Amino acid sequence: MAVQDIMPTWVGATAKQVARGVRRGDVSATQVVADHLDHIARADADLAAFRVLRGGEAITEAEKVDEEEDLANLPLAGVPVAVKENTPVAGLPTWNGSAAVRTPVAEADHEVVRRLRGAGAVILGVTRMPELGLWALTDDETAVTRNPWDTRRTPGGSSGGAAAAVAAGLVPMAHGNDGLGSIRIPAACCGLVGLKPGRGVIPSQLGADDWFGLAEHGVLTTTVADAAVGFSVLAGRRPEKLVPPQRLRVGVSLRSPVRGVSPDAPNRDAVAAAGRLLAAAGHDTVPADPVYPTRLGLQGIATWFAAAAADVRASGVDRRSLQQRSRRHVALGEWAQRRGYVREADRAAWRVRSVGFFSDHSIDLLLTPALAAPPPEAAGWSSRSWRANMAANIRYAPFAAPWNVAGLPSIVVPVGRRPDGLPVAVQLIGPPGSELLLLGVAGQFEMESPWPRHAPGYPRVGTGSPAVA
Repeated sequence: MAVQDIMPTWVGATAKQVARGVRRGDVSATQVVADHLDHIARADADLAAFRVLRGGEAITEAEKVDEEEDLANLPLAGVPVAVKENTPVAGLPTWNGSAAVRTPVAEADHEVVRRLRGAGAVILGVTRMPELGLWALTDDETAVTRNPWDTRRTPGGSSGGAAAAVAAGLVPMAHGNDGLGSIRIPAACCGLVGLKPGRGVIPSQLGADDWFGLAEHGVLTTTVADAAVGFSVLAGRRPEKLVPPQRLRVGVSLRSPVRGVSPDAPNRDAVAAAGRLLAAAGHDTVPADPVYPTRLGLQGIATWFAAAAADVRASGVDRRSLQQRSRRHVALGEWAQRRGYVREADRAAWRVRSVGFFSDHSIDLLLTPALAAPPPEAAGWSSRSWRANMAANIRYAPFAAPWNVAGLPSIVVPVGRRPDGLPVAVQLIGPPGSELLLLGVAGQFEMESPWPRHAPGYPRVGTGSPAVA
């Protein structure tokens, strides 16, 4: 059920609006956090976006922000932020998607959490994800996380709780991470901006070995400006003003990485709409289809399996306590590693080929669908078979994974709505180091065709409110 109540003024503001208001004294960080905690208490019962809230601790953190003598250098001053539950937050267990794989209370923050706090953000709590972050469907035996645009649908995964929280205005910005699409898929499901940075730009330090180098941290936001600030903070950089890119040559492809899975009509139409937005911004588009070898798909799936096995080995978890779908995944991962199907040389070869694709086709960026189909139903996928989960994941979200294997930056941007009212999005991929370029083009999309910042019925900031004054 959507929230129809009139919410406090600063609920629904962007991260940049909140930070600016706190820095210039229009509102205290304490008030902003209290308002958001109140909104979460009203709205999250329907969504199950959060695993744990840090109510009292978050208020204390906000008070410390208010006591700072100089807020000028805090780009996220007083901004309520949620952290994905597989990333250590001091004082909380690291849940990793279920009680079975929960680790003890963390003594220290993960580096990305430390950077968020250092920028003035206040951590409200941790958001839900599927067990071990393996699926693009977010639920466990305790709750089913739901999409604010249509609570019968999943918000995606594995950063599903993060996406639901942002789309409903529970927080203006949420941390996520992306091993095979886990930021971009939920962003597409929930009408958000989701950037996966390139390899090595932000410290990963996830699980046993960062999913063999596939996993990256990022943020989910309702605006490109917030995504740019969040990226800068996580990357340890000073925020930069985005500059509209000069004329670019953008390749366009509808080709699916998975044979037999094609984008449906609304997703094809979304790519066409994005092409028109690129033209309106002064860019050129040309057909450019990557060649996705069958071997790449098999290697990617084997790496997905093996990442689960590596994380379970490193954690010492009794695999018998895992969900059935996860047990099967882990067993297949061990088999794939024994057979030698998980090799760094294969991933490196695809990276070289992917980087060369841009120069071979004389393009600056590549445009693809974000999804192939609408988000599946929000249901108890954690108790369904491994086969059912695999089929659902691959059928609706095949477009993200190749760019994790390649380690290239990519972003998902909303471009409209499906006939059923759900948001629809596209993906842009760039060569190494193109994060700001991707954000710049996304900003042009936003200027040419603004999207709804929140799901219908959830809080929006009115034109005359202090948050946008």
